[in-house]
Amino acid sequence: MREPAKIGEVRSAATGRILKIVIDNVAKRNSFTPEMMLQLSNAFTGFDHDDSLWVAVLCAEGDHFTAGLDMPKFFGPGATPLATPETNLDPFALRNRTCKPVITAVQGVTYTIGIEMMLAGDIVIAADSARFCQMEARRGIAPLGGAHFRFLSRTGWGNAMYHLLLCDEFDAQCALQIGLVQEVVPAGKQLERAIEIAHLICRNAPLGVRATKAAALKYIEAAEQSAVAAIAEVRKSVMDSEDAKEGIRSFVERREAHFQGK
Repeated sequence: MREPAKIGEVRSAATGRILKIVIDNVAKRNSFTPEMMLQLSNAFTGFDHDDSLWVAVLCAEGDHFTAGLDMPKFFGPGATPLATPETNLDPFALRNRTCKPVITAVQGVTYTIGIEMMLAGDIVIAADSARFCQMEARRGIAPLGGAHFRFLSRTGWGNAMYHLLLCDEFDAQCALQIGLVQEVVPAGKQLERAIEIAHLICRNAPLGVRATKAAALKYIEAAEQSAVAAIAEVRKSVMDSEDAKEGIRSFVERREAHFQGK
């Protein structure tokens, strides 16, 4: 008898001062379902509220970090995205954000929201197998999880526009060169290195670490708030368009999209 397909999940486990948050939907390249998005938000919220936890490490099972959203479950017929509580931390750090350090370990396919999640954190360790792509415009939509401004603040205008507008796939060494990631390690070593860095951070005074991050966030706070406020207008301008519908249809039907600019 064939075993039922495993339902994707996000789980977490603490070891000492470090919380490891694991994305696990390997059968679908760790694509996110609405339930997984809520689980991720809950994990970050629990981390932020627990004074015994000092550093979080976000990682994923299997060969890939995430292929992005499971599009039909968010935008297909009968889709029912789950709203996260207002008091929860937002995985994209657009609403509520932790001042504790977050390290992200990525490998293989790291697309769309995968990039936005790592940009919402602080330090990124990439396996040399990592491949990045912010492809929303290829699907008739636009980045709505922070890439429209954090890609810019991390990599500079030219690099950001190059990758956001081409929707190209690029490798870990390119990501390192433009500042999108901080270290590249052999595939399979990314989580080990991320945890090692987490332990190094835990040697420092936690209040000092949090104050340092909080002060840094103050520097970019006004610009980020303006960019976050613009998301509703961006969403309205693209999500109800014929191009967006065509982009999602083409993705589901596994064919090239044909856009009309409408």
